[in-house]
Amino acid sequence: MLFLNLHHQLDLASELLWILFHVPFGLLVYRSRFLPRILGVWLIMVGFAYLALSFTGLMLPAYEHKVWNFAQPVLFGEVAIMLWLAIMGAKEPRLAARS
Repeated sequence: MLFLNLHHQLDLASELLWILFHVPFGLLVYRSRFLPRILGVWLIMVGFAYLALSFTGLMLPAYEHKVWNFAQPVLFGEVAIMLWLAIMGAKEPRLAARS
């Protein structure tokens, strides 16, 4: 049990670093014109959801399940960006034809 609990604590500690990926990636998606801006906002929200989950799990483990219930719909932003890139792809905007 000690090692299972330690594994969970290390997962929570690593979630603190996931914000370093999701927020810059969300900003890049938001600023690009290739992908919908809502996906960029959603990815930024994913980063802060992981931050909230990590701090709650480390500081207030009794409330971790309640925060998970609120954060779970936000975390589907990762799935949304993967599906968008797999199905729609990143399409360049067409340039207007000069006359």
